[in-house]
Amino acid sequence: MATLPSINDERLEMLAHIAEMYFIRGLNQAEIAAQTNYSRSMISRLLTEAQMRGLVEIRVHHPLRRAAALEQALRAHFTLKHVCVIDTPAGLTESEALRRIGAMAAHLLAELVQDDMTVGVSWGNALLAVTDALRPLPRRRVHVVQMIGSLGTRLPELDGADLVRRIARAFSATYATLPAPLLTSDEQTRDGLMRDKRIREVFAYVRRAQLALVGIGSVQPEHSALVRAGFLKPRQALEMQRRAGAVGDVCAIPFDVQGRILDLPITRRVMSVNAATLMRLPVRLGVACGEPKTLPILGALRSRLINALVTDAPTAAAALSCADAS
Repeated sequence: MATLPSINDERLEMLAHIAEMYFIRGLNQAEIAAQTNYSRSMISRLLTEAQMRGLVEIRVHHPLRRAAALEQALRAHFTLKHVCVIDTPAGLTESEALRRIGAMAAHLLAELVQDDMTVGVSWGNALLAVTDALRPLPRRRVHVVQMIGSLGTRLPELDGADLVRRIARAFSATYATLPAPLLTSDEQTRDGLMRDKRIREVFAYVRRAQLALVGIGSVQPEHSALVRAGFLKPRQALEMQRRAGAVGDVCAIPFDVQGRILDLPITRRVMSVNAATLMRLPVRLGVACGEPKTLPILGALRSRLINALVTDAPTAAAALSCADAS
């Protein structure tokens, strides 16, 4: 391929704008031409140039096959409202497995989100995969709300505030972010923030939600997003495992493998929806996969913090096996 001549930032911005109108907003070339005063043939050439300059990445997503028997077993064992299990091929990398369950969860989310709904959102790698897979699907009077405090500058791509904005954009929805950190310095600070008018308004939206989209965290230090984000030290995560028997969390609400919600000192400093409020929401969709998430998924299902699940076949089979053994 011939090397393209360099161009200035203004032209790059123009190319990106044209590409966004076509590939993201779904306008056809004639509509873009009418809005930009370029000819249709010029729009076609600009779209080609945008692709050649790497401003557009096109992927082919293979059809996602589902493992019906595992879905039926999970639904029967845990009385789930919705369950999707992807039949993934052997040897799949962790990132590819996450991408595939993200695509399936995005498809399910598109079915579940209807006009006049409020949707609560947590944070994490799995929800980033869901958000990356969402395509524009306008809804009317949908509101998306952040259910757990922000990471700040730590792992910004996983942060609930950014995910909320992107999910809202996909559904042409309004949104509310939670103007507070995930973890406060002490309980008194948390209690004070919880009395703040803006924060009380956000949690009022959460209480009215019909759907919660949540990740399922692990407390294993090497797999904990809270450790990676710097909110937990590895030794603190190990202490949660050893002393309290914690295996995972949903919205920073920790639980053991039997699904018992754990009251730990660190959780009293967390800015998040509480367990009672979360469990009153009609649909609580958890998204996770991978061997390190087996026990967290099992604990989350038993706790009833989630009543819907998207995962892959190896993880589903492992969770069912652990359920039978304990």
